[in-house]
Amino acid sequence: MARRRTPHRILLNLALDSVLAALAVPLAMLLVAAPWPDQVWWLGALPGAAAMLLLAGLPVRLPQQYWRYAGLPDLLSVAIAAAGGAALFWGGLVALGVERPANPAFPVVHALALAVLLALPRVAARIHHARRGPDKGVAPQSVLLVGAGDGADLFIRALAGERPAGYRVLGILSMRSRQAGRRIRGHAILGTVDEIGPVLEGMRDEGRLPALIVLTTRHVQGLALQRLVDAADRHGVPVRRAPSVTSLDPAAQRRADLMEEAEAPRLQLREVGIEELLDRPQVPLDREGMARLVQGRRVLVTGAGGTIGGELARQVAALGPGSLTLLDHGEFVLYEIDLELRENHPDVPRRAVLADIRDEGRIRRLFEEIRPELVFHAAAYKHVPMVENDPAEGLLTNAYGTRVVADAARAVGTDTMVFISTDKAVNPSSVMGASKRLAEMYCQALDVQARAGGPGMMRCVTVRFGNVLGSTGSVVPLFRRQLERGGPLTVTHPDMRRYFMTVREAVGLVLQASVVGAEDRADQPPELAEGGIFVLDMGDPVKIVDLARRMIRLSGLRPEKDVEIRFTGLRPGEKLYEELFHGQEPPRPTAFAGLLVATPRTADPALVGRAIDEIGATCRAGNAAAALAQLGRLVPEFAPEDGVESRATQ
Repeated sequence: MARRRTPHRILLNLALDSVLAALAVPLAMLLVAAPWPDQVWWLGALPGAAAMLLLAGLPVRLPQQYWRYAGLPDLLSVAIAAAGGAALFWGGLVALGVERPANPAFPVVHALALAVLLALPRVAARIHHARRGPDKGVAPQSVLLVGAGDGADLFIRALAGERPAGYRVLGILSMRSRQAGRRIRGHAILGTVDEIGPVLEGMRDEGRLPALIVLTTRHVQGLALQRLVDAADRHGVPVRRAPSVTSLDPAAQRRADLMEEAEAPRLQLREVGIEELLDRPQVPLDREGMARLVQGRRVLVTGAGGTIGGELARQVAALGPGSLTLLDHGEFVLYEIDLELRENHPDVPRRAVLADIRDEGRIRRLFEEIRPELVFHAAAYKHVPMVENDPAEGLLTNAYGTRVVADAARAVGTDTMVFISTDKAVNPSSVMGASKRLAEMYCQALDVQARAGGPGMMRCVTVRFGNVLGSTGSVVPLFRRQLERGGPLTVTHPDMRRYFMTVREAVGLVLQASVVGAEDRADQPPELAEGGIFVLDMGDPVKIVDLARRMIRLSGLRPEKDVEIRFTGLRPGEKLYEELFHGQEPPRPTAFAGLLVATPRTADPALVGRAIDEIGATCRAGNAAAALAQLGRLVPEFAPEDGVESRATQ
């Protein structure tokens, strides 16, 4: 149906343009005060002028223009066609030797008159389309835009293409004070983002408080976004993000209308993610060093299907490794990351391996076959309550599995192994934290031995950080699920605090730490020779209840009124406050932004290795209580709770 009707519109354009071209000739004659030719001259001149315009308009596709969406490119085409049509008309008069106006300015005046006549109905159609009212009974939402750049311009243009318009722009807030007072497509820039509070107060006093605040720029993040959301929340105004720039492209809507689609695309706003509020400015990273570490080398990532392992795989693949091996015990998550990398990095030689890091024989054979030069060990059990329920499984994976991977890597001559640890390893109150601390001790011991033994021995870089937003063990996905079900949001304790970092930032800093720890460089922290551990600068801890309230507000709801927050009590192994450093290992800055270094106690790798083997054998024998007692002797800060010991004996 659409394909049959479209030519009729083109024919209508041709007819209207032909009439306008014919009218341009007598108008130009009047403007130059030329003598009026006889009737025979007009019989040939008017059809000729129309034909010349159509001929000049073909290269710029003048008949295919959709008048209601006419813009600057369309008007430029009109000017080109008008100039070409006037030139061809004058050339035809000269070639045929017929009567023509004596005024030499006639061709120029003719071109200008023709351009004006062609442009006027197009501009009028555009203005009429932009000013048309919404359908009866449909009231557009009033919005205040944040960002006075291309995003705001595209949003307003896309809004003009909606039938009916879903939003009505009240004004714009800019990122820079020098833009205040100016206008974008008729809409005033009311102030800067920092002035959001006074601007909203003024709009409230005038009785035109917006129904929504729409972010049209990506530059409002972190603390600035928090301040904006807080100011909006005081006035009960939700904050949303505009679609991406490509989704706002009005050309796509214009194409849709030319094809006579039933309804043009609607602007789809999305909620602001909690990750955007807690995101911090990107610290400068040594990209050249990362490329030097990864490019052309055989890289293996354990736990590649997890949050951290998956992001490591993505960033490593982007750096151009010689080969990339993805190892995980979970079939579906491994399939997902392998499929993603196949689509996004098809040129990277890649292999997905289903394996359990606790299977020593399998891991040794795999490493002997692949002979990785760089290993990122992210595989672990990370969920505190789950490991408390099954402590033997946590010990076997987190401690014994780390020893298996490290020993296999060292045996095949791996240059560097990077071990991903956790803040829960500091003064651990849980089996998960204590098992990771034991794994830290083994990796520390291997690294001290390697640095003392000189070149050729495997460096073992340990990186410790806190919670990652959006990870499988994070509270954020749980809150999202609870919000979708209408609440309540469950928080264990009103004073519970945690450190948070985005996945992208955490993995970028892990790679930065890997570069520093793997290379002998002048700016390398001297603490590494003593078994130093890299600790990511996590910023300030966040109260979990505040996180819950923010997520409720970002959903356009009110805490305690629309959605309940329920306190459930501390779970086994949980602490109110996580720590990044032990009291005897105070943080020390490094020459690299975002990286700190700690120097916890170390031990002989043979002694720690034998202890881990004994714990592993005890766990496999089913005596988890004895394994926990051994763990308590190795990690004195850890005192198993009675509940853990009782569950371990079941």
